[in-house]
Amino acid sequence: MAKQKKPDEPPAGVAPWMATWSDMMNLMFCFFVLLFAMSSIDAAKFDIFVASMNQTFSIFSGGGSTNESGGMMIGNGASQLHGLAEMFNSTGMNPEGQVLPEGINSGADQTLEEAIEAIAEAALAESEEMAERIEEALSERRLDGDVTVEYTSQYVLLAINGALLFDSGRTELKAEALQIIDALSLIIARFATGNIQIEGHTDNVPMGGSGKYQNNDELSSGRALAVFRFLLENTTLDPVRIIHAGRGEYIPVADNSTAEGRAMNRRVEIKLFNSFNSN
Repeated sequence: MAKQKKPDEPPAGVAPWMATWSDMMNLMFCFFVLLFAMSSIDAAKFDIFVASMNQTFSIFSGGGSTNESGGMMIGNGASQLHGLAEMFNSTGMNPEGQVLPEGINSGADQTLEEAIEAIAEAALAESEEMAERIEEALSERRLDGDVTVEYTSQYVLLAINGALLFDSGRTELKAEALQIIDALSLIIARFATGNIQIEGHTDNVPMGGSGKYQNNDELSSGRALAVFRFLLENTTLDPVRIIHAGRGEYIPVADNSTAEGRAMNRRVEIKLFNSFNSN
């Protein structure tokens, strides 16, 4: 009887299809790990990114906001949709990515507007309080007839008639003006808490060509500089906080066609900025 041939035995080791299967499983594993990593957003880093984009390009009107899961943008169903809607509204868009019509403000926008309004009211209140205290000090020194006081949400304005301080076409403080400006400088040093701006103003009458100053721009600058130097020499005010500028004839407060109006326009203004408007 003939001997039957045995079938070929499989080679030693793993079957070829197992190697292919293993490679595919490794690739799938890496793929899902990458998906998981991309679906997780660090909340703190996301806020920093949004704030940076807002400061650079001003594209997020409501600032950065995170959703209810603390930054997890994928995987929590309805809560995530609610978080995405809030995020879109804070950027001026609806959840479909469409820009909201003008006049429809999100809650973040309304909160920002309320904050700006509150700051403006606080700044105005600070200026008003400073103006009242300065008026009392001027009255005590009987200077309320020589210095007018006004205020805005940015500053308190002290205006002095130029004829009290300077002779016509001159920038040297008059001898009789030294007492006024000295008392005023003490009041400024006492109540000014922010930046100070000194402005010289003139009427629109052209300067004569024979004088030291050729035009009203130079004259107004020289007068502002004279008051600036007096403050530095007679007070302890920080010169970094003081600005002096000549405004010439360009900001009149009265009609230049009359003598009375031109006299009102020849003035020196000192603006004491409140803490909300000082660097």
